[in-house]
Amino acid sequence: MDSTEELGRRDRKKLETRAALERAALTLVAERGLAGVTVEDIAEAVDVSSRTFFNYFPSKEDALLGRSPSSEAELLRRLADVPPQASALQALRVVLREEAERVQERREEWLLRLKVFEQNPSLLPKLISGGAESERRLAAAVAGRLGDDPAAAAHAGLVTAVALTAFRVSMMRWSTVDTSLAGLVDAAFEALAEGLPDPS
Repeated sequence: MDSTEELGRRDRKKLETRAALERAALTLVAERGLAGVTVEDIAEAVDVSSRTFFNYFPSKEDALLGRSPSSEAELLRRLADVPPQASALQALRVVLREEAERVQERREEWLLRLKVFEQNPSLLPKLISGGAESERRLAAAVAGRLGDDPAAAAHAGLVTAVALTAFRVSMMRWSTVDTSLAGLVDAAFEALAEGLPDPS
């Protein structure tokens, strides 16, 4: 086995461990509540040490959020791959639709995550804080697509906020109906493009 193959295997193992810790955290907190679960409980469920847990997450709350630096980097990479002639809103639609397809593949996990957030409102400040940081980085990438016009940053911030809100609203609806998240995201962006007309 060459060093490249070994590195790939090690990276896959890390991703598998991280995913297992997330699933264990979500399952245990859904069963016992946030206060009833410790880092030790989560680590034991995955048969790793608490030290290993802290190699992946700074706290049990972070394990519940489902974010990783690599996933955010992938989102930004996909945005960079959208042809430059696409408008900011069109580019974000492409990226967020792809994200919706990835979330759909892990539907049960994401439904459990949404349930945990609903049952444990103390998680919301951390969720909002992390989301705001990600939104700023995404808006900066959108602004980069628009050039050096002084108005670009303001426009990028507005379009990014609107696009992410459309995605969040689609996810909340998806959590209550058995349908495709990508389809809901498409419908939300079509409504935005049409100026949000009232339903007939």
